Amino acid sequence: MENYAIENANQILVNFSIIFVTGAIFAKLADYIKVPDVVLYLLAGILLGPQVFNLISIPVNSTINQLVLTLGASVLLFHGGLGVSFGTLRKVWITLLLLSTVGVLLMVAIVGLTAHFVLGISLFYAFLLAAILAPTDPAALVPIFLSVKVRERLAQTVLSESAFNDATASIVTFAILGVITSGKLSLSGSLLKLIIMAGGGILVGALYGLLAGYLISDKTHDIFSVDAQVLMFPVIIASYMTAEHFGASGFMAVFVAGLIFGNLDEIGWAVKESAQKEVQSFIHIASLLLRITIFVLLGSNVNFSILLQYFWQGLIIVGVFMFIARPIVVLLCTYPDKIARWERREILFMFWTRETGVIPAALAGLLITMKIGNAEMISSITFLAVFATLSIQATTTRFVARRLNLLDAVSQNTLDETLRR
Repeated sequence: MENYAIENANQILVNFSIIFVTGAIFAKLADYIKVPDVVLYLLAGILLGPQVFNLISIPVNSTINQLVLTLGASVLLFHGGLGVSFGTLRKVWITLLLLSTVGVLLMVAIVGLTAHFVLGISLFYAFLLAAILAPTDPAALVPIFLSVKVRERLAQTVLSESAFNDATASIVTFAILGVITSGKLSLSGSLLKLIIMAGGGILVGALYGLLAGYLISDKTHDIFSVDAQVLMFPVIIASYMTAEHFGASGFMAVFVAGLIFGNLDEIGWAVKESAQKEVQSFIHIASLLLRITIFVLLGSNVNFSILLQYFWQGLIIVGVFMFIARPIVVLLCTYPDKIARWERREILFMFWTRETGVIPAALAGLLITMKIGNAEMISSITFLAVFATLSIQATTTRFVARRLNLLDAVSQNTLDETLRR
């Protein structure tokens, strides 16, 4: 038993060594050919996985894969929260509220009905697929907006949506799963669960964000400011686990913790600049390593036989998802917000920023673990949606932002200099 444990541990270390080395190489290649790195990480995963060279094998329903997805999404959401300002949220809160509630339900309805007619499956399984596709992806959006500097409120609106709509989409997913497994539907129960998950996640995240900020701020004479980065993983993990323990949204909690931590100046708590830089540097490195691992593993677990079986139907569903459902959702959720005063070009840009990835991958993996009917079909179409949105939308984000004249001055000048060379 002891030898087996050692061999298993060694194999895991070999897998992760291959993932990190390959990720570093493909990151350089992505920078050279000017495409988002996550697209090449997916391709790297396909090449390394059992379907091609079989150099790594970490099943989608394994504990390690689920740990990577959960921790990775949590760190990336915390990272996203760090970059969102209270000032921006105050200006666009109506849009965010609508996108994260009504928008998710509209997306599920439109994509679910499409899947029902195209695949010929029951409405419950069709809506389950749509609910899994509904969350946007912080793992893709955070690095994109770190490199493509669009208008601040626009970038932060899209990033915030990727955190806030996770709770709603997860609740809808589990509500549909409950109907499928038990045969009972309770609208009042689902609404109560939404309130508990969203509200509880906000409360837990705020408490941990304030606690972490308090420990490194002038309120405690900077007691932890020298080792501020040491607090980050405990805060992220504790936020997620506490929220999940009480039936709240762990992903909401870690995003809010990052949001609070990144806006300590708004509540009058001073943090040393050196501590802020340490935290940003640590989170940036952790996000990079986890982003590599997440997308390489996602690519390595694609089942080509199932994917090819449902390829054309999946392509229709993904097309409706990207080019019909998303524009309808954005239009209906931005129109009532007279405070934000969205410009037409900003709305057009939001049409195009609908990348999906980590959360849908985690939910699809959960279906396989639970042995839910149609799980492999749903997982394959989810991968198709991930690959399509990342390869089409993520790779053209800079181009679209530039065509719509939404790049800020610094990014625009940098891009112009690069083009002149």
